[in-house]
Amino acid sequence: MSSIVGVVVSDQWLQSQFTQVELRGLNSNFLSARNQSGKVTLGDLPPVLCKLKAFQGILNEDDIKAILSESSSNMSEEIDFESFLRAYLNLQARATAKGDSKTSSSFLKATTTTLRHTISESERGSYVAHINSFLRDDPFLKDFLPIDPSTNQLFDLAKDGVLLCKLINIAVSGTIDERAINTKKAIGCTVVNIGTQDLNEARPHLVVGLISQIIKIQLLSDLNLRKTPQLVELVADSQEVEELMSLSPEKILLKWMNFHLKNAGYKKEVTNFSSDLKDGEAYAHLLNTLAPEHGTTNTLDTEDPTERANLILEQAEKLDCKRYVTPKDIVEGSANLNLAC
Repeated sequence: MSSIVGVVVSDQWLQSQFTQVELRGLNSNFLSARNQSGKVTLGDLPPVLCKLKAFQGILNEDDIKAILSESSSNMSEEIDFESFLRAYLNLQARATAKGDSKTSSSFLKATTTTLRHTISESERGSYVAHINSFLRDDPFLKDFLPIDPSTNQLFDLAKDGVLLCKLINIAVSGTIDERAINTKKAIGCTVVNIGTQDLNEARPHLVVGLISQIIKIQLLSDLNLRKTPQLVELVADSQEVEELMSLSPEKILLKWMNFHLKNAGYKKEVTNFSSDLKDGEAYAHLLNTLAPEHGTTNTLDTEDPTERANLILEQAEKLDCKRYVTPKDIVEGSANLNLAC
């Protein structure tokens, strides 16, 4: 019986950043970059890398060349596969940061303009509950928690930036350093019109917008092939694997939902976390197919969306799902809270 030999990388940390599926694909890309002498140099990479799904529409060939030249002034320098992987990770981080700056969450964009300065009480309540749960044992914050969502305690506590730094470190472990509050820029948060003065003045709409993004990063951090290899069931071939690797966590979550909804016989496609989930039908089908032992036809029999939302949340609680939404949030199509639930 033959066995498939995986791509071996001597640097264990570097190997841990990729799945074997990803390594095989990237090794193929690396070999395709070989020049006439059979070697690969930094200068050979831009025309190859710019064609990868992960960078298309975000980094062009000149962008990639400029980023690579930051780490080496000699573009004719020969590189090995591990150097190629490090360059790929660097470019991936830059592409993510650039992509996020163009497609930041609609909530944060809205809250940082003059068009919307109101705060959803449901969102604030959910974020406060999240903070109280995940930071309740923090030695520095224990005297300030739990936060009362009906007061301005959240905004007062956010003034010095410590709370945000604690949240960031939960979202991406080990991120916090002496730069403290500036760390929010290093993990993929889009900071629009937010400065230290905004935090010092505890401007609610900006603080909540930033907290929303940090929590979203934490909740979606496992939505990749490296941490959740089971996601490979969503694709049929290596080309689709590459496409999956280039998707944002939100897009992967939608793809996962639609995969299971199709298997459950649901005829519609979910394209967003707002209007497509308002009637609760997608949630009902999803729960019934993922946990049939707790399934019930009552969620689909009722005509009242609010009643259906109530039944859905009752069913989710049987699975020990952490609640971020209320029936009202589902019916109103709260995108941020639907994304978290």
